[in-house]
Amino acid sequence: MLIAGIETSCDDTSVALFESESRTILVNETFSQSSIHSKFGGVVPEVASRNHLLKLPPLFKNSLEIAGVSVKDIDLIAVTSAPGLIGALLVGTSFAKGLAFILDKPVFPTHHLAGHILSAELTNLALKPPYTALVASGGHTHIYKVSEPLKFELMGRTVDDAAGETFDKAAKALGGSYPGGPFIESAAAGGDYQKVRLPIAMRNSPNFSFSGLKTAVLNEVSKNIFGIEDIAASLQYTIAETLSEKVLRTAKENGDSRVVMAGGVAANSAVRWRLSALAAEAGITVYYPEIKLCGDNAAMIAYAAYRLIGSKDLSLYKRLDFKAGDTMHEIPV
Repeated sequence: MLIAGIETSCDDTSVALFESESRTILVNETFSQSSIHSKFGGVVPEVASRNHLLKLPPLFKNSLEIAGVSVKDIDLIAVTSAPGLIGALLVGTSFAKGLAFILDKPVFPTHHLAGHILSAELTNLALKPPYTALVASGGHTHIYKVSEPLKFELMGRTVDDAAGETFDKAAKALGGSYPGGPFIESAAAGGDYQKVRLPIAMRNSPNFSFSGLKTAVLNEVSKNIFGIEDIAASLQYTIAETLSEKVLRTAKENGDSRVVMAGGVAANSAVRWRLSALAAEAGITVYYPEIKLCGDNAAMIAYAAYRLIGSKDLSLYKRLDFKAGDTMHEIPV
């Protein structure tokens, strides 16, 4: 089965073609709007939507050419329908529904976080639930227990800001650009994380809070005592420690010996190192998507559709009346 994936939940326009029998990503093309939004210090929803509208049709056409397939070869269209920026989602879902109507093919509204979680299986082919999953990105910091038949049970979530957003806002305060993750990681490489003490909020809870951490960084910047590198190193370590402590404790409580970490923050090498080190001490194995699958991409959406549909009759998904935000497999957020 050839599945076309479409992802437009935020500021990345992405198209993928996934062959389910061989579990092969034929193409995974993404247009990043980071350079467009960097001048604003973050994503502007209206600008993101307009650029999706401009980039999605040619990106789809180019993806077919790269894969060497015809549009008529597509068996299923998978599209991110929630969560995300409503205007951005509407561009992707409208394109998917139009394509499904023309081809008379099923269209599968796919949950963005399901895509992130299941993307680790694309890199680790033997990985299957049950496991505990952490999704950490610019918009989400959530922990789920994932069990068969692909049941997503929310165990913890941020009560205010996401880990990725904290990287972005801290980078801006330190003179960096959007997105902030790469800037913080680069600056932290030359710093000492032990010089600056930053707080870990709600330490005994499965939930997260990063608003106080952002404020603490701003306070350190205003004091002008420590250098950018030391503040960045401390911030990165604190986020890594927070994420690691909470997901590993939750995994133990779930009785899971496997943890998945996905989302844009999973691309951070210090976060990966800290989580893997603490997990090894606890006898827990951690699985990550490969770096190119950590950020928003359409391959994870195509694969999630394949996994979530399972052996169900595809005729069930010839549904063109869904709105952006609807899903056929709700997971709590």
